[in-house]
Amino acid sequence: MPFSLQNRQGTLSGIFFVALFAIIATYISQSDMMQSLGFSPLVIGIVMGIVYANTLHKQTPASWHQGIRFSGKKILRFAIVFYGFRITFQQIAEVGIDGFLVSLIMLTSTLILGTWLGYKVFGMEKDTSILTASGAAVCGAAAVLATEPLLKSQEYKTAIAVSMVVLFGTISMFLYPILYTGIFEGATGFLHMSPREFGIYVGGTIHEVAQVVAVPASIPNSSEGMANTAVIVKMTRVIMIAPMLILLGFYLAWSSKKEGKSHSDKMQLMIPWFAVYFIAVAGFNSLQLLPLALVDSINMIDTFLLTMAMTALGMGTIFSQFKGLGLAPIYTATGMFIWLVVGGFIITKWVCA
Repeated sequence: MPFSLQNRQGTLSGIFFVALFAIIATYISQSDMMQSLGFSPLVIGIVMGIVYANTLHKQTPASWHQGIRFSGKKILRFAIVFYGFRITFQQIAEVGIDGFLVSLIMLTSTLILGTWLGYKVFGMEKDTSILTASGAAVCGAAAVLATEPLLKSQEYKTAIAVSMVVLFGTISMFLYPILYTGIFEGATGFLHMSPREFGIYVGGTIHEVAQVVAVPASIPNSSEGMANTAVIVKMTRVIMIAPMLILLGFYLAWSSKKEGKSHSDKMQLMIPWFAVYFIAVAGFNSLQLLPLALVDSINMIDTFLLTMAMTALGMGTIFSQFKGLGLAPIYTATGMFIWLVVGGFIITKWVCA
């Protein structure tokens, strides 16, 4: 047990060690360069964790490892539950049925497509395929983190999925403004979308929340309505984490039973309760009973806890574990990226017509 009398000191030392990395990652994320790139402390934290895992990992006392694992598992679930304080049901209602439908269609199709491409076409493990697909389909690193406890997968698989989110989410931040405004000054771009349509398109297809915020901000003379629509549609996708995980839990149980794994851990896991609690917290937040200042403080603490979890997952990622994967993650993420950009445009124009 991590907090038994024998292991308590080592566990606490490991947690404090992860927290120190998370503090540094948070500080770095506040720099002008990181904010302009849309890199959240979560992404910086996992990068720092990976660097540590492949350089100084063996220099750390073995007794600290339980604290690092605790940060990547238990603290993670707690942080996902309190992620619900970022969302209200009123925000989802504001954007209307158009934004909801685009979010639902893109999430479902991207998750199915990415899992199929990774597992069936490019030969990745099913867990890695699902994690990579969930990051692209929902909300980037946070969705990968939320899916990881359900799959009980190894840390390096999570790192693969997050790295794909970072790569293609960053590409999106530079590509989408060009598609909307064109390359040269005075050009009209390639999309020919209204500000509201483009906001729905951005929110329904770009990976990270921070990246969604960055795209309208980088477009000259963009309207406040465009930015608000993009963020609300994105948060609609975020809240869909919970039903997605519940359905995924039932699918994993059915899949294990079909494959004859009657004693599988996945067979026993039907409902990820932290996802249910996430919905409950979002519902409570929708009642607006707490002062905004308190909610902001909760979200700030929650971001730090998510950064700790990402850092801890990075600390369990050793490059030698990647051998044999080849370019399959890149191919899978590229396929999903093309669908998000092209398919997302088609779906948005169809829904908004």
